[in-house]
Amino acid sequence: MESKNMENIKTIPGGVTAAKGFEAAAAAAEIKYKGRNDMALIYSRTPCLVAGTFTTNVVKAAPVKWDQKIVAESPFAQAVVVNSGIANACTGAEGYGYCEATAKECGRVLDVPESAVLVASTGVIGMQLPIERLKAGITLLKEAKGSTLECGTAAAKAIMTTDTVHKEIAVETRIGGRTVTIGGMCKGSGMIHPNMCTMLAFVTTDASISKEMLQKAVSADVKDTFNMVSVDGDTSTNDTLLVLANKEAGNPEITEENEDYRQFAAALNVVNTYLARKMAGDGEGATALFEVKIVGARTKEDAVTLSKSVVTSSLVKAAIYGHDANWGRILCAMGYSGVEFDPEQVDLFFESAAGRLQIIENGVAVDYSEEEATRILSEPEVTALADVKMGDASATAWGCDLTYDYVKINADYRS
Repeated sequence: MESKNMENIKTIPGGVTAAKGFEAAAAAAEIKYKGRNDMALIYSRTPCLVAGTFTTNVVKAAPVKWDQKIVAESPFAQAVVVNSGIANACTGAEGYGYCEATAKECGRVLDVPESAVLVASTGVIGMQLPIERLKAGITLLKEAKGSTLECGTAAAKAIMTTDTVHKEIAVETRIGGRTVTIGGMCKGSGMIHPNMCTMLAFVTTDASISKEMLQKAVSADVKDTFNMVSVDGDTSTNDTLLVLANKEAGNPEITEENEDYRQFAAALNVVNTYLARKMAGDGEGATALFEVKIVGARTKEDAVTLSKSVVTSSLVKAAIYGHDANWGRILCAMGYSGVEFDPEQVDLFFESAAGRLQIIENGVAVDYSEEEATRILSEPEVTALADVKMGDASATAWGCDLTYDYVKINADYRS
């Protein structure tokens, strides 16, 4: 994004309720969990245009199929109902019928068309939803909904499964002389390797933008944000990103790729990048966010492939957990990526809040301090930067370290 676009974006408190006209709620419906909120609602007081991207997994959860239909065919959307605990995936016609029943009940309770209700689920695959509990939860959500920042935060917490922290952000920018707000929340900790994780993300904005331009912005941005995250290499059945725009900011409608569009896209990128990084850092069992930057690549595609190859390597991830500057594993992961480059030209650096240290120059180790490297790699956010000196293209991928707890969490997930 151009720097002038980024300069005009300000982070503000809040999440999905920060933009004008949006409300949210959380409720305890006991879908699977006891003693905690496990349903969330996002609601706009006026109709929204909606854009989305979804899992590329051939096995698609029922809510993904429902939402794809709504995004493609419905003239507008006004509500999103989310449950955690049960994914409603691999549930056949019965599971899809529960999506329809959820939308119908939400439409009745909120007095909006059934075709204006999006649904999302996250949790265990293969279990059927307890639909009567879910319907009762919708009534609770209506009673609890509000436009306060606290309501947005409650919704962000309700959609968590193995997440350890809730994830939300809001930003403001100026478009067409009006203040435009974009807010978002997401959940994701394991089974995350998006190709559009289990990832659910919901973004709300009061911007006035055409459906075509909204979808264009979302589809373009996901390539550099959510699709650059990998926790464990598993692409979920439920990956969903939905962006709702209700036009309440009053800016001139964005209908083409002009300066207003670029400003909107820059603000959306800030929101999505933040949420993507938060997911990576909260990977199941993780102790560190692991960022991989590739610079000097021949093409953008090469840079993306190289960065993903490193960030998904189990050996590299284990080394990051051990705070071990095992740079051979990084060069090896780059080497099997399928990208042509000269390993004898590569420079590699480790960076964190503790400093920056060059590890190899032109493919050969420099005389660095292992103690200094360990100190840098002991921070909660760690970056490996590789310059392949082949061109001007770059890319950044995000992941996390691989720990004993990842295996423990996933060994016990259904119990």
